[in-house]
Amino acid sequence: MNDKKHDNTHLETQAAIARLERFSKLTDSSIGIPFTKFNIGLEAVIGLIPVIGDAAGLILSSYVLVEAQRLGVSKRIKTKIIINMLIDFVGGLVPFFGDIFDAFFKANTRNTRLLKKYLNAQLAN
Repeated sequence: MNDKKHDNTHLETQAAIARLERFSKLTDSSIGIPFTKFNIGLEAVIGLIPVIGDAAGLILSSYVLVEAQRLGVSKRIKTKIIINMLIDFVGGLVPFFGDIFDAFFKANTRNTRLLKKYLNAQLAN
């Protein structure tokens, strides 16, 4: 019975990781810039709207934090996620340069990678 619970936990964790990877791709790198190998995401596009776009990006980014909370991730990892969210938000507030920063920082991808690394380490134990 314990193995079945472990299998369910493993499947739920893998499903969450897959959702987060899709979300990160959509928000951080789903739109190719013509004649380059660089991609931006919906969050960078939304961030072009002064202040409101950055606030919307912060709300979108909170999805990774919500998943982390649901999965019972440590306070240390959630704190790192919040720091990345705040760096992205504050950096995005700077006119013009903030939009460029947003396109390069890719907080959701960073946070998904951080969460994936933590969860995979937990599954290995």
